[in-house]
Amino acid sequence: MNLNLEKLPLFKGLTLDEVQIFFDNTKSLIRGYDIGTRILKAHRGTERIGVIVRGKAQVISEDRTGNEVIGHKLGRGAIIGSTSAILSMDSNPASIEALTDVLVMWIPYRSFINVGVKLGKIHGIVMKNFLEAFCHKNILMLQKIELLSQKSLRERVILYLLQLEKQQQNEHEYVQVPGRVQLAKELECNRSALTREISHMQKDEILTIKGHFMKLNKDKIK
Repeated sequence: MNLNLEKLPLFKGLTLDEVQIFFDNTKSLIRGYDIGTRILKAHRGTERIGVIVRGKAQVISEDRTGNEVIGHKLGRGAIIGSTSAILSMDSNPASIEALTDVLVMWIPYRSFINVGVKLGKIHGIVMKNFLEAFCHKNILMLQKIELLSQKSLRERVILYLLQLEKQQQNEHEYVQVPGRVQLAKELECNRSALTREISHMQKDEILTIKGHFMKLNKDKIK
């Protein structure tokens, strides 16, 4: 099975042979998860940093009343479990659930740190890529905070679609969105209210829908 590990963001700048050297020296492993599986469970620590090699997942946290809150989606190259792996005294604050069948590469954190001298430039390149990925993760968290701070549901939908445009980089301005149930969870709103708002936005010609794709008509946004 060719997983093209050298094309993962974490290994940008490395050859496949160099990735294999890193893999072997850190004693990393690759594990598969079925759709719907909790890859990581909230409040349970891990000593490994995970990298999604194949498939999609999502972040799920719990609010004060125990209700699940859907966070951002994760695709190939996303890093998971880094908080609890690095801060071993702290429990993992969120779960990671597989949206499809998923393959994850697990890197033991202590090995990742300790093999630096042995791996030389390979370790330096991977560490640089890791820090960039960690910063990108923080950006996603800030985007979620900005999304949920919108005063109205319409503003929330508009910002959500604008964020997806940047992530998906679709030249036709259509972005792929999840089904209504999933979308309501991501926007943290009532499904019926969301359906009504989307209908109103279509009538106001703000939104064009084709199946699971939506496009904002920006000239109609006030």
